[in-house]
Amino acid sequence: MSTITHARVLRIAAPIVISNATVPLLGAVDTAVIGQMGQAAPLAAVGLGAIILATFYWVFGFLRMSTSGLAAQAAGAGDLVERDAVLLRALAIGLAVGLGLIAVQGLLFGLALRVSPASAAVEGYAQAYLGIRVWGAPATVMLYAMTGWLIALERTRAVLLLQLLQNGLNAGLDFLFVLGFGWGIAGVASATLIAEYAGLLLGLWLLRESFGPRFAAAWARLRDPVALRKMFGASRDIMLRSVILQLSFTTFIFLAAGFGDVTLAANNVLMQFLEITAYGLDGFAVAAETLVGKAAGARAVADLRRATAVTMQWGFIGAGILALVFALAGGEIIALMTTSPEVRAEAARYLPWLAIAPLIGVGSWIYDGVYIGALRTGAMLRAMAVSVAGYLAALLVLVPLAGNHGLWAALMLLNLLRMFTLWRGFPALARAATAG
Repeated sequence: MSTITHARVLRIAAPIVISNATVPLLGAVDTAVIGQMGQAAPLAAVGLGAIILATFYWVFGFLRMSTSGLAAQAAGAGDLVERDAVLLRALAIGLAVGLGLIAVQGLLFGLALRVSPASAAVEGYAQAYLGIRVWGAPATVMLYAMTGWLIALERTRAVLLLQLLQNGLNAGLDFLFVLGFGWGIAGVASATLIAEYAGLLLGLWLLRESFGPRFAAAWARLRDPVALRKMFGASRDIMLRSVILQLSFTTFIFLAAGFGDVTLAANNVLMQFLEITAYGLDGFAVAAETLVGKAAGARAVADLRRATAVTMQWGFIGAGILALVFALAGGEIIALMTTSPEVRAEAARYLPWLAIAPLIGVGSWIYDGVYIGALRTGAMLRAMAVSVAGYLAALLVLVPLAGNHGLWAALMLLNLLRMFTLWRGFPALARAATAG
């Protein structure tokens, strides 16, 4: 009997769903605390600085996914030394990237602020914020590696613990530094910086077994050329795939701007529904990464297929629940996000697209986890390229014909194409990932 059970999938997925739910709360606390200063410029600066840093960090999000796939396969193969060596390589890359960001901060932040239309006051506050936050870059990127490794070992409750510590400490220090000590922008930035290094220390403690008896053997494999090529290849493919996907969403926003301020604002509100969906269903994609990776490492094709099927089943269950919530309570959710009657009415016109979006998108998201676990990242990148080509063609046809409805239809088509191309490639994935 397969060890891939529904209970096992839920044990992996549930902590990730809860962890993801805490992420938007942190931004809300930062905003609320700095908002007590009663000035617009500091509030705008925190938002701008956070977006700039998130953009740079996002580029290196591949480290979480490639670490997860590589470590899961090593664990599935029973090679615990290689499993730990994957962690050491990822931590070394994370440290190097973080130090590199600190070294070139002047150039990066200078360029980012130059293209921003912010006022001189906002730019000054943002520079102060970024000047403190950037020192947390090594901790942040190394935590990507730790999170991926913990996911590979199905230790998602540890991931949740890390998230709760960081967000809870950050929020508490926000209140202390800003409202208690009156540090303003520096207080918000310092709170996040301390929370990042507290998370790093907790992560190292959670990973302490990897620094035990197998450490010397894992360290000896740190610069194994074959393993390094595999890691860099997977990381490259995942990063390029993410860049292409992000450019697709950027194209969506740019085209929406051509329909006027009200429609653009309505689309921005509705995009939050997609963000809620991504956070809510990400746990099942993570479960697919872990279980498929271990099955591929063990060359167990039956387990690989079952892991895909069970995570897909739960993904569609979750998507169905979200679709029902959006259909029944979408208007109320929109009302919470904006007080503008015009934006509310405009968003309601396009709400049906968001009610079906979870069901349309979930297949592609789960398959992403499957492909990452199987380390078929090149195939995933090619599928994304084909899908985006179809999306761009749809934009050329549908937007002139149907306006903003055509824009949303093209975005739905993008996810359908992603699911279809990945589904078509699944038989080859199963054969390649489990070949002897």
